[in-house]
Amino acid sequence: MKRPRIHREGRGLIVSTVLLLFMINVPMYIYFPHWAFAVTLALTALLLVFVTYFFRNPVRVLEIDDPNFLIAPADGRVVVVEPTEENEYFHEKKLQVSIFMSPFNVHANWYPIEGTVLVSEHQKGHHKGAWLPKSSTENERSLVVIETPSKVQIAVRQIAGAMARRIVTYAKPGHVAHRNTHLGFIKLGSRVDMYLPLDTEMFVQVGEHVKGNETILGRLADVKAPKPAKAQKEKAPKPAKAAKEKAPKTKKTKKRKFNP
Repeated sequence: MKRPRIHREGRGLIVSTVLLLFMINVPMYIYFPHWAFAVTLALTALLLVFVTYFFRNPVRVLEIDDPNFLIAPADGRVVVVEPTEENEYFHEKKLQVSIFMSPFNVHANWYPIEGTVLVSEHQKGHHKGAWLPKSSTENERSLVVIETPSKVQIAVRQIAGAMARRIVTYAKPGHVAHRNTHLGFIKLGSRVDMYLPLDTEMFVQVGEHVKGNETILGRLADVKAPKPAKAQKEKAPKPAKAAKEKAPKTKKTKKRKFNP
């Protein structure tokens, strides 16, 4: 079931936009020609429609049985699927998957997998184009690290773009990451990076369009539980041999011959 609604991050801005447009259109109606008012009214109406459309918040519920499936955390186009060095948290090579969100995409972000939030931290930075490779490390961003029940850690990084000026992250350390739940929200053009184990099986390629909380990106490799140490069998003590009781020796007496 899908029902469009307005995200809570946009309600205040939409109200402010309505008031601003009212303040613009009333003077246009009173003091300017009708054609000028009509043009202004049409342009401001388009602006209001765009702002309302941008903050749409569709209801998406995904039910899957495999806990190792990775779900797209955002709408957009896949721009990176490659091994790369992650030097801010893992400090080792990871599989990077990046999704670029245009201003026309839904900008809510979902948890890609279930687990426990270990890290949630915000870093200030530039506002370069989110499609640029350097935006992952130079732009304003927020890092969220999730540990799955099988003790596999993945990272999700929200990145602000050239137009985005605010990143909202709901995830906090200690929170339980549930499927079908929002991780955060990014306003205007932006990007979401994921850092996964190198042995992750991917189902998408660069250039494909994905939908947040709908598209299955890949699957984490199964983690084999360590084998329990073999318990040493305790050998039962052998029963002590009972000492044989020797019968007392009797002196042999020589038989004497009887001489009558």
